[in-house]
Amino acid sequence: MRVCHIVPSLEDRHGGPSKSVRALANAMAAAGAPTDLLTTFEAGQAMQTGGDRAQVQVFPRGFPRSLCPSTGLAAHLAQASYDCVHHHALWLRTLHYAHQTARRLARPLVISPRGMMSGWAYRHRRVRKRLAELLVHPGAFAGAAGWHATSAEEADDIRGLGFKQPICVSPNAVALPSAEALAEARAAWVRLCPATGARPVALFYSRYHRKKRVRELIELWASRPRGDWFLLLAGVPEDYAVDEVAGWLANAGLAGHAAAFDGRSVSPPFALASLFLLPSHSENFGLVIAEALAAGVPALVTDTTPWRELAPRGAGDCVAWDNYGAALDRLLALTPDELRAAGGRGRQWVAEAFTWERAARLLLDFYRTLPHG
Repeated sequence: MRVCHIVPSLEDRHGGPSKSVRALANAMAAAGAPTDLLTTFEAGQAMQTGGDRAQVQVFPRGFPRSLCPSTGLAAHLAQASYDCVHHHALWLRTLHYAHQTARRLARPLVISPRGMMSGWAYRHRRVRKRLAELLVHPGAFAGAAGWHATSAEEADDIRGLGFKQPICVSPNAVALPSAEALAEARAAWVRLCPATGARPVALFYSRYHRKKRVRELIELWASRPRGDWFLLLAGVPEDYAVDEVAGWLANAGLAGHAAAFDGRSVSPPFALASLFLLPSHSENFGLVIAEALAAGVPALVTDTTPWRELAPRGAGDCVAWDNYGAALDRLLALTPDELRAAGGRGRQWVAEAFTWERAARLLLDFYRTLPHG
């Protein structure tokens, strides 16, 4: 079975799918399925290629760049042959190319919404998204032979919107970082932010996007004394610039108690953290949550992410935003040994349940069940 994965971008600034789709494609290639990974890039953006098991091909992005059109990608797909076409993300022109290719070949099209059909994300800028559905990739949703969800909650979101096609629930995965990699990352971040070297750190590490409740987290943190704890925010600027986030910290009176950094081009800061925080409005999976657990850091997240097992597993908590403050107080009151033990349980859970080999196998088996034509 020859598989084609299409993702609009592999740039780090576009969050988890830039890593997870690539890892999935490589896992499928490693499982013996010839796999192409096709993407677009913006002129002037650096993108690292090489070392992939999948065949990665990158095509220039045209105008308007926000919709990711690419004549090069369209031309490639017009003459390529695949047994299954799998597109990741919605509302972009690349999904139209995937739909056209599947129709031409009479082969199944699988779509991964990557969180874009979940609650808050689906409602956000709804008029624009409805126009995209009608004009940017017309007929693609109805033309899908199946859907890929990364959690049972995301599958429920897809069903809730009325789609009847089969759904494969195949979670993302994450590699466990080595002790050496964690030590190197910790040293790099202590040099960058010396205050984190000798204090317990609560970490936010994600995109600076309104969906992540960045500003609300700062306000919650500043609402009461936090003892010796230090709040570190590291992210990819999107809705908010780093200077803007740093200004919120200063205005909240958190100078010396918190700091904001650009998380690009620096190793992930999980090795610094005693607790990971992500109070997001919506996540289909939340790769950074899995990465935090893999690094041995317990997590506190909102129940609009699919991580309700955190509490039963003893690896943190997953609560409604209205209860986030109380849960934060409780976790910050734990001893260092208790937090390390919770992180260890989370790391063991990730090691057992979230592997790319399993994710690739589930999807390859799913592709084979889908009708052609």
